[in-house]
Amino acid sequence: MRQPKQQRAVETRDGILRAAAEVFDEMGYAGAGINRILERAGATAGSLYFHFQSKEGLAHAVMNQQADTILPLLRSEGLQRLIDITLVWSRQLQTNVLLRAGVRLTTEQSTLGMGDAAGPYVAWAKVMEECLIQARDLGELQGGVDPAQVADQVVETCTGMQLYSAAAVGRADLPERVRRMWQILLPGIAVPATVVRMDLDARRLEEAGLV
Repeated sequence: MRQPKQQRAVETRDGILRAAAEVFDEMGYAGAGINRILERAGATAGSLYFHFQSKEGLAHAVMNQQADTILPLLRSEGLQRLIDITLVWSRQLQTNVLLRAGVRLTTEQSTLGMGDAAGPYVAWAKVMEECLIQARDLGELQGGVDPAQVADQVVETCTGMQLYSAAAVGRADLPERVRRMWQILLPGIAVPATVVRMDLDARRLEEAGLV
């Protein structure tokens, strides 16, 4: 049977996106040529420009995939969900080329003059703020803790932390750095009963097949 046209289009788009992520991850935005991406994807220029219009559009599509590589995997809620997002993120950065390329492009884009340089950071902060609002509603946060401010702080800390870890050891210690971050942050934002029940061990997520 012939493959439905719509399904072929989705598979072509996904193949181009994956190939672009591999090339962006290896060479960065400036070094990633369209011809190299097309060769890696086994696709035509017409199909690439049909789906993405430009190299910058393709880069933004890769960056916008970051949350989709993590959020659908999680079932936790409130503060534990926020912790799990960062734990899965720290492990997926070691193995998931789509996430890794998105993070690299997000870091590079402000120096390259790409539009909406803050967009991916703002998107992550919004996701994290929603977790913290839920945590507040569940009675997990100390009085006076501002979910938006804490969300910004977590995004800022994770951004610098992954850069440091990448430069020092190729992100090999990033999960441990995330665990230490929460050991420092939790006593300042969560009520004591919540602090003691938060699970900071990434092995729980490994056993569940999430990383």
